Amino acid sequence: MENLAELKALLQTPRKICIITHKNPDGDAVGSSLALQLALQKMNHQVTAIVPNDFPIFLKWIPHQEELLRFDKNKDESQSAINSAELIFTLDFNDLSRCGDVAEALQNMNADFVMIDHHQQPADYAKFMYSDDKMGSTCEMIYHFLEKMDAINLIDKDIATCIYVGIMTDTGSFRFPATTNTTHQVVSKLIEAGADNSAIHQQTFDVNSYQRMQLLGVALKNMTLIPEYKTAYIHLSKEELEAHNYKKGDTEGFVNYGLSLENVVFAVIFIESLDEDLIKISFRSKGNFDVNQFARKHFEGGGHKNAAGGRSMKNLTDTLSYFKEKLSLQEDLKG
Repeated sequence: MENLAELKALLQTPRKICIITHKNPDGDAVGSSLALQLALQKMNHQVTAIVPNDFPIFLKWIPHQEELLRFDKNKDESQSAINSAELIFTLDFNDLSRCGDVAEALQNMNADFVMIDHHQQPADYAKFMYSDDKMGSTCEMIYHFLEKMDAINLIDKDIATCIYVGIMTDTGSFRFPATTNTTHQVVSKLIEAGADNSAIHQQTFDVNSYQRMQLLGVALKNMTLIPEYKTAYIHLSKEELEAHNYKKGDTEGFVNYGLSLENVVFAVIFIESLDEDLIKISFRSKGNFDVNQFARKHFEGGGHKNAAGGRSMKNLTDTLSYFKEKLSLQEDLKG
């Protein structure tokens, strides 16, 4: 981590701190924000954690999630907290454009920025940078950050639970390649600190609505297999989402069904947004196919080697045609 000693010294004195995560926050974003907020509050800092917009209902049970300030609903209060901040932590993203409308509020700030993130190709905006794209989650990095701050003793049941949620969700319940022996050692310490691993999994994943399961059926029916490119993709239209009373987070994990097919190494889901004129895209891969580069090159996105996101401003039909055109150029997927 860059400038570790200086940041550690800054945190010895109570300060006004803001924590910002990315738009459409997931388990890692919510978990890392809350864990860091709770730890910094124990260090006597005045902390405001801000999410750009709402997060999925299956995360609404996490300890202290009601304390997160939503920028889209509380813009004035959020802006005031940002303006008065002496330090701004940005978590689970490495380019300010990823935090939506909050990015404008962060312009021309005098506060020092701290980046804690595990995505590739970080932008150069943070004075203090803890960036490691080999980490499976930002939550695991929060654990190591607290170690570096000599604050590991601050981890109680609530903080451990928040960190566990982020690690669990961003590693696909510990099955993705970025899950290491260190990850499991961290998880062991979290369980020792009070994280109830079984209850956390149940509260996060075993809360499906009937409508969501019906939507999954539609998604699977819409799946297309392209065996010559070891690829499977799913598409969901706005009409299909509305017909099943879509709620934020309902399509979480759908893309992985394509990746579970035998001989498939590249899976994609295309979702027509209900509130924006665009197609939201998630990419997943196995092995050496780099979906981060594919997303960056063709779909204004990025992320990790085996998991990335993107978007298309074309309609759904044209987006699928464009995708198949670019897929046909991927020689490394043939065979």
